[in-house]
Amino acid sequence: MACQEVVVSRPSNLGSLGQKGPMMILAGNSHPGLAQLIADRLGIKLGDMRAYHKSDRETNVEIKESVRGKDVYILQTATKEVNNDIWELMIISYACKTSCARNIVGVLPYLPYSQQSKMRKRGSIACKLLATMLSRSGFTHIITMDLHQKEIQGFFNVPVDNLRASPFLIQYIIESIPDYRNAVIVSRNANSVKRVTSYAERLGLGIAVIHGEEKEANSEDGRNSPPLPGQDRGRLIYELEYLPMLQAKEKPPLNVVGDVGGRIAIIVDDMVDEVRPFVKIAEALKNRGAYKIYVMATHGILSSDAPKLIEESPIDEVVVTNTIPHDIQKLQCHKIKTVDVSVMLVEAIRRIHYGESMSYLFKNIGYND
Repeated sequence: MACQEVVVSRPSNLGSLGQKGPMMILAGNSHPGLAQLIADRLGIKLGDMRAYHKSDRETNVEIKESVRGKDVYILQTATKEVNNDIWELMIISYACKTSCARNIVGVLPYLPYSQQSKMRKRGSIACKLLATMLSRSGFTHIITMDLHQKEIQGFFNVPVDNLRASPFLIQYIIESIPDYRNAVIVSRNANSVKRVTSYAERLGLGIAVIHGEEKEANSEDGRNSPPLPGQDRGRLIYELEYLPMLQAKEKPPLNVVGDVGGRIAIIVDDMVDEVRPFVKIAEALKNRGAYKIYVMATHGILSSDAPKLIEESPIDEVVVTNTIPHDIQKLQCHKIKTVDVSVMLVEAIRRIHYGESMSYLFKNIGYND
């Protein structure tokens, strides 16, 4: 009996099957310092690429070496020019896609628009829109760190690895805060209690919670709404008067739940953007007897006049990682300290490239970090 030749068709999307091609690192203009750190630790050169604005402010990308069949890792984070950073990132990805790159992995230490991950009144979930655009621009994988909401991973149509910076921040506490055993981990609101508890359990410390917030302006009640066609306006107001009383949520003044007297207070959060709430919390902790106050977060956005406010506040140190560049803010405020997390990003890139398990990077890290 003659043997028949069986022809097995090869799938066209080789990148999705995890095959390994040559590695290339491309960096946008948002954080060249971190990109160079990652390339140096990997022992390779940054890819030869230029991204710039033309005279009409359009973004132009020129990749000056071949990416065909390669695994391309594009590093870009969010700065104050966030919309330019996003558009630049997508153009780089699309350029690699149309140039037949095998895999395109986005390394986004801080995912922009992650604070807009829930529906607000008359708003939209902008983070979902961003995730859809990134997925369509060519990315086959995303690496990020400490998403504002972990559910954001579900917005993407590609795999997302959400790394954690907590081991680096905990190491900083142990090595750089004298007498940290006399500290208490502080949650700035009830929503952050789980994250704070995870830190406290690994450090063997107690926790405190800030309760209370500023009052919001009263919203409209609808008395000025026009009646429906054929409806009497007087009757409309009459019916409105007999609606059940809508009880306003009482917001007590800022208060500290827990003992911080004579102790070091360490406020833990995922990002430091608007500094005024942290300053008010620090003042409340100082009034309750805390003798040193630290603020620790993964992402140091430090918007607007944050350096000046920190410098004039009771806060002793603001410790953030280098997921976002903040060299200018550090020149304006000596209280801002930086923790390098490039090692974590490098190890994630290496493991993804060689198809190794990522579970080691999450060892002893709770889901609530």
